[in-house]
Amino acid sequence: MKAIQFDQFGGPDVLQLREVDDPEARPGQVLVRVHAASVNPVDTKIRQGNDYGIEPPIILGYDAAGVVEAVGDGVDDLRVGDEVFYTPDLTANGTYAEYHAADAGHVVVKPDTLSMEEAAAVPLAACTAWQALVTRCRLEVGELVLIHGGGGVGHVAVQIAHAAGAEVVVVGNAEMEDTLLDLGADRFVDYESGDFVAEVDDLSCGLGANVVFDTVGGDTLVQSVPALAEFGRMATIVGDAGGGLGQAYRKNGTVHLVMMQRDGGMLDQIATLVDRGLLRPLVADVLPLEDAAEAHRRIEAGGVHGKLVLSTGA
Repeated sequence: MKAIQFDQFGGPDVLQLREVDDPEARPGQVLVRVHAASVNPVDTKIRQGNDYGIEPPIILGYDAAGVVEAVGDGVDDLRVGDEVFYTPDLTANGTYAEYHAADAGHVVVKPDTLSMEEAAAVPLAACTAWQALVTRCRLEVGELVLIHGGGGVGHVAVQIAHAAGAEVVVVGNAEMEDTLLDLGADRFVDYESGDFVAEVDDLSCGLGANVVFDTVGGDTLVQSVPALAEFGRMATIVGDAGGGLGQAYRKNGTVHLVMMQRDGGMLDQIATLVDRGLLRPLVADVLPLEDAAEAHRRIEAGGVHGKLVLSTGA
């Protein structure tokens, strides 16, 4: 099969289109003919050599949509021909490939309302946002959530929070204002010129945000403590609370460091939101598989609004 693989860590140019052996479905797995795989920031970090415990040769890709080609022993809820989507574990055998062997517990039937390219843009971003907002912060109806970042994870988080019945303030790029408001945000704040503390204060009548979700990093959590309600919850997916742990103490706050865990049951719930018209992914562009290096360059340059997706041409 054709796959994008690299033998050493480095820049986007290390990504090479190659012929590699087809994988096989082991017990508890399904073999998926990959139609589309989205590109995520974690892909670029692994390629650069950040410590994820994965050594070359590596095939990246941790989102996919495709068709089940074969079913391993012990798999009862998926059939050959099922159209599916999923986010696999972080391993050296990812989804930038024509075929991928996935643990069946991670794989869910794709919503009919999504194309393969749209479906591939959903799993990792949506599961990350769901775990931060629903599983960890336990967002409730009527609460106020402050979301930093309107990109791949952020734009999905806005929709999940809106569907949960929360009020949403999102901080993002000015070019995304209309889109994020259309997706369910109640207030938008320009990250360059806006004052999100004042916006939260106005919307909450001075009580603050019950939940703060950081997809950006840096000192975002520290800057957000003045906007946090007493006993509020904060979550970050960038691996560094940036001093937010100590600062949140002033508000009796709780800080969650979120590393997304794969769970087909959770993705099933997300698929239900899609089917009900409550969640839709933003696909910025679809590129052929062989242009994976260009997709990485665009991710690292910034300014991509939505998800970049690689198509295998299946």
